[in-house]
Amino acid sequence: MFVAKYSQMEYIGYFASIIIGISLGLIGGGGSILTVPILVYLFKINPENATSYSLFIVGITAMVGAYKHYKLGNLKIKSALYFAFPSILSLLVVRKIVIPSIPATLFYINQFEVTKNLLIMVVFAILMVAASFSMIHKSKTETTGVKVNYSRLAFIGFLVGLVTGFLGAGGGFLIIPALLFFANLPMKQAVGTSLLIIFLNSLIGFTGDVLNGIVIDYKLLFTISSIAILGMLVGTQLSKKIDGAKLKPAFGWFVLVMGIYIITKEIFFK
Repeated sequence: MFVAKYSQMEYIGYFASIIIGISLGLIGGGGSILTVPILVYLFKINPENATSYSLFIVGITAMVGAYKHYKLGNLKIKSALYFAFPSILSLLVVRKIVIPSIPATLFYINQFEVTKNLLIMVVFAILMVAASFSMIHKSKTETTGVKVNYSRLAFIGFLVGLVTGFLGAGGGFLIIPALLFFANLPMKQAVGTSLLIIFLNSLIGFTGDVLNGIVIDYKLLFTISSIAILGMLVGTQLSKKIDGAKLKPAFGWFVLVMGIYIITKEIFFK
């Protein structure tokens, strides 16, 4: 009975993996927000390991999307590199030094055990709730022809690297606003450039985890990644017909509900 139920959860997980790619293809972010919960709750992967899996899945999917946007002329390489290099630096520091130094059990509140895995999931959920509000509210009007503030862009990149390193999230929901406001890119170019940054951040972070000796189920990893890439191709095609900015509020509400669900489940129903 348990095996049948678990297999059913896996099937749901594979279906949900398509949404990871579609989200990245349509709005240049949001896929990583879904990846960790899918891995933890549907595939029963340890939260810390799920952040490593997420880096690869989101990274390889973003790579395909970045290439598609490159062919469409939507990549700004200079802005991407100014953002990516400090982001990669902070990401590697977090993955190599910070996460391994966090103990499995942090502390107790009466009889309630606060663990490392609980911390990862709750912080991730809080970030989901925060990101959902930025998706629900309409973005400010785009500005073009204004000088790029590369120093601020690099600083924001450093901060996003901290988030990516700790949570295994590509950070597209943080990268796109930074590209809109500090690199002054139009929305379509912000989406394409965001995918390139996500690819660089995620794959380098995953490589660092592999070198640190993390155990990976590559069959599962490649299967989920392939499905997510299929979703990315669908999302990229849909982006030619559908304005991703119009879909953001609906996706934001979905992310908000998911974030509240994770917080409730991890704290009250452990």
